[in-house]
Amino acid sequence: MIGVLVGFARTLRAVGVPVTTDRLQSMVGALDQLDVTRAEDVYWAGRLTLCAGPDDLRRYDRAFAAYFHGDRPTAPLVPVKAVAAGLARPPADGGGDGEPHTAAVLSASDREVLRQHDVSRLTRAERDEVNRLLARLDPVGPPRRSRRFAPARRGRIDAGRTLRQLLRGGGEPARLLRRAHRSRPRRLVLLIDVSGSMTPYADALLRFAHVACRRRTGTEVFTIGTRLTRISPALGSRDADLALAAAAKVVPDWSGGTRLGELMRAFLDRWGQRGMARGAVVVVASDGWERGDPRVLAEQMARLRRLAHRVVWVNPHRGKAGFAPLTAGMAAALPHVDDFVAGHSLAAYEELAAVLSEQPSRRSTLRV
Repeated sequence: MIGVLVGFARTLRAVGVPVTTDRLQSMVGALDQLDVTRAEDVYWAGRLTLCAGPDDLRRYDRAFAAYFHGDRPTAPLVPVKAVAAGLARPPADGGGDGEPHTAAVLSASDREVLRQHDVSRLTRAERDEVNRLLARLDPVGPPRRSRRFAPARRGRIDAGRTLRQLLRGGGEPARLLRRAHRSRPRRLVLLIDVSGSMTPYADALLRFAHVACRRRTGTEVFTIGTRLTRISPALGSRDADLALAAAAKVVPDWSGGTRLGELMRAFLDRWGQRGMARGAVVVVASDGWERGDPRVLAEQMARLRRLAHRVVWVNPHRGKAGFAPLTAGMAAALPHVDDFVAGHSLAAYEELAAVLSEQPSRRSTLRV
């Protein structure tokens, strides 16, 4: 056991307070300036650093009373610096899913190894670290030229501004002012498969979508399974856990089947054809298992590619040894995809963010 503070963090998580590694480190830092042997100092250090909102306060008070039994802890308090050092080491037993939720901060070398791990096989402590690193991604996205103009050093002559400058100077000769088209980020649309076969990867994909919504104004996110559900409004919270909890409430078909072709047609008919997909970067995250006719999916993917600036397909199995796109849905979709990338690890999501930030010079054949 790392220390009494980590045990307290486990207790808080058990009652619903979303204690993250960063918050726990903030509590350690606060206690480093206080008297760790005084229950009152420990109480306020934790209350001010571990609670994210008003709903957490009541849970925190109940957990503190249960764990510390009033003014004496259930385990001897250890020096704060020793706890901080313990937090930097992963649990000796690996912290499997059957073990309590532990907080760990990995070293640089451990983090590099973790980047390659399959997100469906992470321990809880590793998942915490991956989630924290996912939140730092920045899928900026390629720019697109706007119809509006802005002053520029190069470009076409801005006759209006040049004339107004001449009038202000009494007709005296002045330098020619110029203008150029503004640029703005392209819209990003994500269609995330939440069927049964995609369940191990749905959480990481939705966290990536949450980051994209935070970083890129106008990002749209849909889930696909047996139904098409728009979850962009639900992902509006700054806190990823709260955003995913809100999304879970509006998605009716978690871990169901997959009707990719029909739902792609529903998306294009209701949203894409009207403008959401026009000139956008569209990301489809799915393993390609299709219950319906794959010819329908092929038709709709061809339709999507005509509308979108770029189509990116994310398959969690793409980065695994021996993978081949043999499923009917995957084989039908690939001819109409610009980029085919993996989605099974932190490194794969970093690559996806880089792909979304590129500006291809022209529409090219599939990149894998």
